[in-house]
Amino acid sequence: MPATLSSDNLIREKLFWILGAITALSLWYAITTGEELLLAIPFTLILGYQTLVNYRPIYFLLFASIPISTEFYLSNGLSTDLPSEPLIVGLMLVYVLQAIARPDLIDAKFFRHPLTLILLAHFLWIAFAAILSSNQTVSIKFTVAKFWYLATFFFLTGHLMRDERQTWRLWWWIIIPLTLATLKVILHHASLDFGFKEINAATSPFFRNHVNYAAILALILPMLWFFWGRYRRWTMAWWVLAAAASLLFFGVLTAYTRAAYVALFLAAVMYFVIRLRLMRWALLGAVMLVPLFFAYMIYNNKFMDYAPSERTVSHVEFSGIVAATYKMEDVSTSERYYRWIAGIRMSFEHPVSGVGPGNFYFFYKQYTLNRFATYVSDNPEKSGIHNYFLMTLVEQGWLGLLFFLAMLFYTLILGERVYHESGSNINRKALVMGLMLMLTVIDAFLLMNDMIETDKVGSFFFFSMAILINLDLANKKEAVRSSLRS
Repeated sequence: MPATLSSDNLIREKLFWILGAITALSLWYAITTGEELLLAIPFTLILGYQTLVNYRPIYFLLFASIPISTEFYLSNGLSTDLPSEPLIVGLMLVYVLQAIARPDLIDAKFFRHPLTLILLAHFLWIAFAAILSSNQTVSIKFTVAKFWYLATFFFLTGHLMRDERQTWRLWWWIIIPLTLATLKVILHHASLDFGFKEINAATSPFFRNHVNYAAILALILPMLWFFWGRYRRWTMAWWVLAAAASLLFFGVLTAYTRAAYVALFLAAVMYFVIRLRLMRWALLGAVMLVPLFFAYMIYNNKFMDYAPSERTVSHVEFSGIVAATYKMEDVSTSERYYRWIAGIRMSFEHPVSGVGPGNFYFFYKQYTLNRFATYVSDNPEKSGIHNYFLMTLVEQGWLGLLFFLAMLFYTLILGERVYHESGSNINRKALVMGLMLMLTVIDAFLLMNDMIETDKVGSFFFFSMAILINLDLANKKEAVRSSLRS
């Protein structure tokens, strides 16, 4: 045994000096030639080495990078998020290779959990819809990207985050960089007098726009609240988290994003829904409202009353956009309406598997009604339908939407059950509630945006589901132990 340890230490020492030499050479060559990208070589090698030794720190590093990741456009028209996306892909490869090489390390109960099975059905239908897609190239790229999100944020999370203490510790890695990024946005925005029209300029480079910025702040705030409650009052950690919560809350207020305000309000309502065990009734009410809404809009062609008029404008003050939203005179609301009508018409023509994952933009204009067009309907930024549920219906068909809703509804029902089954375990109940309110915020945003495919939202969506499964398994394990003792 000592000889083996000595050999391992010798190998590590050699690797250390090799990495040191490569780092020094890359730094010298980058300085002398001005090729800054050469500095990525040693960091890539160091990350690769750390991944081989212990990839848990790389997983934590991924979450630390999400708040400060920047969208980088490549020369071929594609884009990527740096540094988060390379880390996502790298960890996905590590997990897949480990699952193949050491399947005994993978928890079979996690794979057999009903939520995992529903998620797999959801993904398999996406892959099937990609095969039948009207544009297979785009759909296959979408499916591959979805796979590495699931592999890293769901399956790898389920494998690594079995210890609740590790899960709580992870939040420091998220909150600190997010707070610093928020501080940068607030200071920049302050220099612009906190103008509504200027918020998008202030969010660069860490956030694509004010919606992307508000979404991650809003979804982290509930968890931050419960994380803050873990620490004794007036300690250093308590003050740091209090400052972070204040900054994030102020950031949401000054992001001027209606969806964020609504989402946080719904999260507050969801807290009482979970506490009072009303989840099934709440979901039933939500399901019943949808057909009633459509019946109202279709009756006597009521939806035509909301066609844009000469009063439909883009507002430069937030108070104006709120009032205009209520009157359907805001251009962003009217444009959503324009695309939603096109999406509904598409769903009737492609009911089985949709037009294919990722394909809404390429086909929707032939289904639009000119009566509802606005002066931003040219859509030069190639944005989507701005409703994830409708997008799923359009791109994956009715069965695809049912799979997604089944996953969503089961997750919410599961979370409520896990919360109450946690009994007197206060820390576990706080973790479950924080995750559930985070999911509520994300679900609320999905009504007005298509954000699960982004690292700043999709990562936490799948992460939350994986942690809920682990907590459910932990409760069941403790229940078995308790029954055996009795």
